[in-house]
Amino acid sequence: MRFDTTKCRAAIPWAMASARGLLAPMMIAGAVCRWNGLTLAGMVVAALLSDIFDGVLARKWRCDTAALRLFDSIADIAFYLSAGWALWLAEPQVLKANGLLLGAVLGMEALLLGFNFLKFGKPPSYHSYLAKTWGLVMAIAVTASFANGRGGWLIAVALVLGIACNVEGLAMSVVLPMWCKDVKTLSAALRIRLMEQGWCVAGSAGYAQRRDVVSRKPATGSPASMESGFARTSGAMPGQ
Repeated sequence: MRFDTTKCRAAIPWAMASARGLLAPMMIAGAVCRWNGLTLAGMVVAALLSDIFDGVLARKWRCDTAALRLFDSIADIAFYLSAGWALWLAEPQVLKANGLLLGAVLGMEALLLGFNFLKFGKPPSYHSYLAKTWGLVMAIAVTASFANGRGGWLIAVALVLGIACNVEGLAMSVVLPMWCKDVKTLSAALRIRLMEQGWCVAGSAGYAQRRDVVSRKPATGSPASMESGFARTSGAMPGQ
């Protein structure tokens, strides 16, 4: 029987995202059972590394499908909500000191998810640069809080980034005409909308794609003119 390396490679990012999802209840159980803070911090680091490298490997092996990216986003939400719950159980003073910011982030997150389910029928999966920055800072802040209980100011920074990220995500969802994965910036979302309306031509992965545009024949009877349009986008094409 021939070993199919392509299917094996495609399964690895799925397994990494699944492992991150499985870490979510383990975080809560660890906090309830009073596991060592360094153990909980190590679980956050493991989740962060899996979050980084599942995307890297999926792009390298060209198996970063829309289904995988959506599952990755769901695993992220599950893990970080569970990590926040575990932090509340283990180090409640850290989150109590940032109660207003925490409430704002949770409210914005609920608004973003609700809007996307109403408009697209599924949660967002933008993986924007701002979202990646938020995830990294949040992971560092939660790790520091579990390790020594002194990550309060980092938690505050992470929560402010979370508010900004959700505002950007909501704006993207308002702008985009259809569900899209891997939209890196709000400007990329705007270009996708303009492309859909026929105002510009967007190329995938940031590369320009050429398209000839034929203008209508003028009233004078002269031949129709040809124009070439070019545009760049940093996000993925719809449906990819």
